[in-house]
Amino acid sequence: MMKKAWALGPWVLAGLWLSLATSAGAATERSTVLLLGNVAGHQQVEYLPEGEVRVHYEFNDRGRGPVLDSTFHVSANGTLVSAESRGVDYLKAPVDERYSATGASHHWKSSAGEVRREVSGPVFYLSLESPPEEAVLLIRAALRAPGQRMALLPSGEARVAAVGSLTVKGKAGSRRVRLYSLSGLDLTPSYVWLDEQQRFFASVSSWMKVVREGFEDTLEQLDGYQEAEQRRLARARARALTTKLDRPLAITHARVFDPGTLTVAEDQTVLVTQGRISAVGPSAKLVVPRDARILDAQGRFLMPGLWDMHVHITEGADGPLALAGGVTTVRDLANEDRTLTALIQEIEAGHDIGPRVIKAGFMDGRSPYSGPTRVFVDNEEEARTAIDNYAAGGYEQIKIYSSIKPELVPTLVRLAHAKGLRLSGHVPAFMTARQFVEAGADEIQHINFLALNFLFDRVQDTRTPARFIAVGEHAATLDLGSPEVRAFLALLRERGVVVDPTVSIFDDMFHDQPGHWNAGLSPILGRLPPTLQRRLGSGGGGLPDVAKQPERYRDSFLRLVELVGLLHRSGVRIVSGTDNLSGLFLPRELELYVAAGIPPREVLRIATLGNAEVVKRDKEYGRVLPGYVADLILVDGDPTLLISDLRKVRHVIRGDRLYESAALFRSVGIAP
Repeated sequence: MMKKAWALGPWVLAGLWLSLATSAGAATERSTVLLLGNVAGHQQVEYLPEGEVRVHYEFNDRGRGPVLDSTFHVSANGTLVSAESRGVDYLKAPVDERYSATGASHHWKSSAGEVRREVSGPVFYLSLESPPEEAVLLIRAALRAPGQRMALLPSGEARVAAVGSLTVKGKAGSRRVRLYSLSGLDLTPSYVWLDEQQRFFASVSSWMKVVREGFEDTLEQLDGYQEAEQRRLARARARALTTKLDRPLAITHARVFDPGTLTVAEDQTVLVTQGRISAVGPSAKLVVPRDARILDAQGRFLMPGLWDMHVHITEGADGPLALAGGVTTVRDLANEDRTLTALIQEIEAGHDIGPRVIKAGFMDGRSPYSGPTRVFVDNEEEARTAIDNYAAGGYEQIKIYSSIKPELVPTLVRLAHAKGLRLSGHVPAFMTARQFVEAGADEIQHINFLALNFLFDRVQDTRTPARFIAVGEHAATLDLGSPEVRAFLALLRERGVVVDPTVSIFDDMFHDQPGHWNAGLSPILGRLPPTLQRRLGSGGGGLPDVAKQPERYRDSFLRLVELVGLLHRSGVRIVSGTDNLSGLFLPRELELYVAAGIPPREVLRIATLGNAEVVKRDKEYGRVLPGYVADLILVDGDPTLLISDLRKVRHVIRGDRLYESAALFRSVGIAP
């Protein structure tokens, strides 16, 4: 019966599910949540009579993670009559969300506010906080709608398409499953696997996988099939948006910024040949080859491409979005090796669009709060094996995480340095930043760990969100002029320790609260797809206690910004990183450096040549000089005067490839 129904297609299947869901009796299905292969939680779904669906969803990610209980009532056409979710979100803020529909009248209330709206025709309410099962309900509804498109509340439209099907076999038996793409909710399509009854079977990404219990060993097959579809779309996008520079490119009449001298030269021509800068000089004098492609800058600002030194790049939107924002090089500080290597290969071969990627290997110790990794290190033997493997795999740096044993840090430093690798990371729990530096660390990720150095009497176990909460509550009281702070900064300078502040992530974390989002989002929020606008603009990115003491968290954030400026003025090298979507959030990171008192020209140097110096690429990257790799961006405005002009990138040259920024933004659903 099921095989015959599958052959009839999705329209019949949707009707089949409806009859199953409303028949007498209940069915319960449970799925496993895995983070980088490690079991982290589950989703349990109960299908009850009269179209009622109850869902429990939770996972634990280093003490973070949602716990949600949701109830949906589904109408005959697949849309929702009502929905309710209660629990906590990823950062443990309370969730109490309700929706109901009566005819054309729709009412919903969440942390983003309360709305009543009259809407004619079928619409599907998309929860602010939802379990994976909600995507299944949306797909079913869209499959029944004309053109398989479904209007969304509060706004937007979802489009669903069947990609293909597989027969998979797990411990619980064999299943025929079908892959669906769901567009309109994010920057690129999301994918969901459904079984023959149109019920949730799996959702797969490089970071998180959710799969029906008993079928965990089918994930490799599902992943491979889905990756092939994503690769097909990426290759088509690359063909459409990449201009291959198979002849010289002359960028004429540009204002050229050189981070090496912090100067701007007027009316210059830059000649690019085979991916490198072959000549730079006054436009009135430099001879341009007859066969050259001409890009008239018309007085725009030309500078080296930006670097983001803290990313976790994934397939899909990350690569095009980075280049759209002028980011031509990134440093990946934690990823799954096979996925990252495959993505880099696709980008370098021109089959995908993205920046150059520098790989850092990630490891953690075993604990209930271990980071998302497959590489665990609790002794010297495991440390040696992991570091040898990373060195052999082309990794240039080791990043350690919060559950690493403090007494193991000197060993890790020794082994990494013996392989020519730098060592950085979170300061491990029960260890101060000073002790981390004295053990030989080369770099510290995140400005909060510097603040925690002076809060050790308040929090020692930093494996949990306590590493954020303690800083939010107490950083405002830090005396940055104290002898203790000055001595610590002197130690960082003397040891040549680099700091990767990622201060912009605390802009959200210390400001967002239900219904209110931080002002740093203002320049980009209106450019995003409607569903993403709602998610970011809901104020859900903040810590739970921000709403209780917003002034304290605001003052603590400002103290972190001050600390960034003090680091720079004290001679401590900082690198620019976002731990976020580079193409959208790197300008905000750099704006905060200017707010910290660092002159814009020096900020531009940090974001280009300075970063290249840290990874010993400054002889080929980070300047506009003959012989340097032609990673260049053309900008409207003048970021030496107004750093936010970096949001106005017009063209990006990545070696022998030319891109139009606006087209890249549009390709991921963002207005230029």
